[in-house]
Amino acid sequence: MKHAVATVNGTAALHVCLLLAGIAADDEVLVPSLTFIATANAVAYCGATPHFVDSDEASLGVAPAKLADYLAGIAEVTAQGCRNRLTGRPIKALLVMHAFGHPADLDGLAELCERYRLTLIEDAAESLGSYYRGRHTGQWGLLSAVSFNGNKIATTGGGGALLTNDSALAKRAKHLTTTAKLPHAWEFVHDEVGYNYRLPNLNAALGCAQLEQMEGFLAAKRRLAERYAEAFAGLAGARFFTEQAHARSNYWLNVLLLDPAQAASRDTVLQATHDAGFLTRPIWTPMHRLSMYQNCPRMDLVVTEDLHRRVVCLPSSVVLG
Repeated sequence: MKHAVATVNGTAALHVCLLLAGIAADDEVLVPSLTFIATANAVAYCGATPHFVDSDEASLGVAPAKLADYLAGIAEVTAQGCRNRLTGRPIKALLVMHAFGHPADLDGLAELCERYRLTLIEDAAESLGSYYRGRHTGQWGLLSAVSFNGNKIATTGGGGALLTNDSALAKRAKHLTTTAKLPHAWEFVHDEVGYNYRLPNLNAALGCAQLEQMEGFLAAKRRLAERYAEAFAGLAGARFFTEQAHARSNYWLNVLLLDPAQAASRDTVLQATHDAGFLTRPIWTPMHRLSMYQNCPRMDLVVTEDLHRRVVCLPSSVVLG
């Protein structure tokens, strides 16, 4: 990517991505319900409404075919762009997230965005080092965001970055994230409401040292995934989640996917592993179940609900690899 603007965290980067895409009050943004809350929160920060869409089991990301069928029923394209016939609000963008480092189906989603005149924005917070059909994630959208949080592949302690190939947007991103202060030798003049989203120097120094070790971190993550895949091979009732043939995942978090018949055992597995000293986790609570988002528009989310019952996240520290 031509431009990267460092921010204090990945959520701040997402917020600015949406602002630069023109997302404002009364707009709708298509967002996977199966995501970390920052994806939906960034939309709410703009005064806009998250419109929740379903994921698929193959990628854990937004399901393009199902979304296409849904939009054919509720969306119309006008001279002003895409409009939700049910709410009357504009649908401005699709914010796609690459869950646990596994790339979503970017070709299908990019085509869908072109058809419905939607801005594609990538929440690539979890996919630093992941590739889709030979290209790094974050390169399909007009804008994308990555995270350098303490639990990510490379960390600045807390931090993130906005990525874009658009030089004008990059310049404006830098301006907005530095309190919209105009350059001057001594005067403090700000020309609009900006944000103190700069990455502190100490965090940046740590990040530079971390990025120098990225290849080693990614190799260790892959070794750990391979060990998990071998350990769970042939296990009845569950399978280790692996990358698709056209993708190369960073395996940021390793996932055990229970068979549908074993979904009721998820909490039993979580309790047993915790009792044994292994800190496993469920997937995030789907966004449409949270009180502040429960009245947002949504499509049928049957796959999201199913995956929520079946996913167990495994210890995934780079040290283990």
